[in-house]
Amino acid sequence: AMDSVKDAIGFKGDRKALLQYLRTDRKFFPFKTPEQVLDSFRGIYNVIKPEVKKLYGRFPRAAFVIKRVPKFLEQASGVPYYDAGSPDGKKPGTFYVPIPDATRYNATSMDNEFLHEAIPGHHYQLSLQLEDTSLPSFRRFNYYGAYVEGYALYAESLGKELGLYRNPYQYLGYLGWQMMRAVRLVVDVAIHTGKMSREQAIAYVMDHVPLNAHVATAEIERYMAWPGQALSYMTGKLEIMALRHRCEKELGSRFSLSAFHDELLSGGALPLKILDQKMDAWAQGLVRQQ
Repeated sequence: AMDSVKDAIGFKGDRKALLQYLRTDRKFFPFKTPEQVLDSFRGIYNVIKPEVKKLYGRFPRAAFVIKRVPKFLEQASGVPYYDAGSPDGKKPGTFYVPIPDATRYNATSMDNEFLHEAIPGHHYQLSLQLEDTSLPSFRRFNYYGAYVEGYALYAESLGKELGLYRNPYQYLGYLGWQMMRAVRLVVDVAIHTGKMSREQAIAYVMDHVPLNAHVATAEIERYMAWPGQALSYMTGKLEIMALRHRCEKELGSRFSLSAFHDELLSGGALPLKILDQKMDAWAQGLVRQQ
């Protein structure tokens, strides 16, 4: 997919040269101030606002804000992240962006970062779960990584349907992060089975993904400290995509992507085996109504 975009934009050079181009060319670093970075994310939010209503029927009550990561945390934060709001709704869900130096903020991955960490990714899933007072506490406040991160990774795949990835470089940024998800299936296992050192894992990332050394290092150190977490993303995404395809096939013309997403996010995070049973029961219920 990256090669097809590379050819479409007329880039001369191999994929490794393309990664270096995306990592270093000044056109991908248009910002001078932190506020300009935040404004660009607010622009992404405005693009998807009218579109997301076509793909979802239930929305969080919680407010949503975009903020810069506090300065004392910026050096430890490689990429943007989401901080859930409070169950009572007094604290909004927050999309935090680390901007230690705005002039070095690469714009190519902003679309997929927002989809994953903010809307319709973590903000929708976590807020709806926290707001569901019908759930017992152990389900309302739990966290199953394969579900939570798998859903957010799946949310990145909705970009074109939500009006994003129109710029080929933003689409390459998305594909670059998909490559990162493939790469970390390797490094997560290799680090924890003694096959790769920290330095070897960082070098492996840099060879395959258009990330700078700071972000690559922060990512690898996270995997070192959290065994298996990187694996959980792809495990969950593949399960959710398989469920969607299965429901589309079973329901045919009765399939509604909005209804599928609403059912997927109802009831909070679940182990994948139970999620499979839940979604199958939902689809079979609709089949019986035909």
